[in-house]
Amino acid sequence: MSFKAAAVQMCSGVDPVKNAAAMARLVREAAGQGATYVQTPEMTGMLQRDRAAARAVLADEAHDIIVKTGSELARELGIHMHIGSTAIALADGKIANRGFLFGPDGKILNRYDKIHMFDVDLDNGESWRESAAYTAGSEARVLSLPFAEMGFAICYDVRFPALFRAQAVAGAEVMTVPAAFTKQTGEAHWEILLRARAIENGVFVIAAAQAGRHEDGRETFGHSIIVDPWGTVLASAGATGEAVIVAEIDPSAVKAAHDKIPNLRNGREFSVEKIAGAIAGGVAA
Repeated sequence: MSFKAAAVQMCSGVDPVKNAAAMARLVREAAGQGATYVQTPEMTGMLQRDRAAARAVLADEAHDIIVKTGSELARELGIHMHIGSTAIALADGKIANRGFLFGPDGKILNRYDKIHMFDVDLDNGESWRESAAYTAGSEARVLSLPFAEMGFAICYDVRFPALFRAQAVAGAEVMTVPAAFTKQTGEAHWEILLRARAIENGVFVIAAAQAGRHEDGRETFGHSIIVDPWGTVLASAGATGEAVIVAEIDPSAVKAAHDKIPNLRNGREFSVEKIAGAIAGGVAA
């Protein structure tokens, strides 16, 4: 059956309490537009480059205000509430970049820890080493919901198509990619990567994003987006500031896309052989 999905765009700051309040206001707005599934961005609870300052306010899952607020909102509004991710303190002193999906009763239906760590050096001088503070996840999941089969990813995961293909083969109809994409990489690759993941797997993609200039000085790309299995953009937000985008998701469109382009069925196992360089008239023996 079809359902209304919403992606909530935020500009999270360094105070989890303020971010929880902003999230609640936007999620209620999304539910007021008829959304029964609502997704927030990566790091909904806090964007803070100062790791010492971040650790001072981090909480474990049982005491995290974003987790608590997400559960309460799901129950109050009778929706499936997806915290794209938030920073969760772990017992070993590290941090999990963890997403949560709550059912309409407020109970946690799924957790997903970001698998691929954003360890990059950009042309504009930005340098990120997510693995220095965060523990990478190791498990992908496809969750059976009353309205769709849902797969999970977070931000940098979008650059690893094998993750999405594995979930599609397992039956995922909707892929979720909450993010805090940098402005530089977003301008270059954000939309094309998300549309590619939708097209090559014949699935819907929902990606709530952080947007604008944050209190810690970073700038994120925004442009939250919902894409259908044919790669058509159903809804999108702007580059900065808060927003709520909503689109109708009809899982039957996934079957229609797979019937037109049955690449999941047509895939074949193959080997890769590395050979010597080419020579005139052919390939070296």
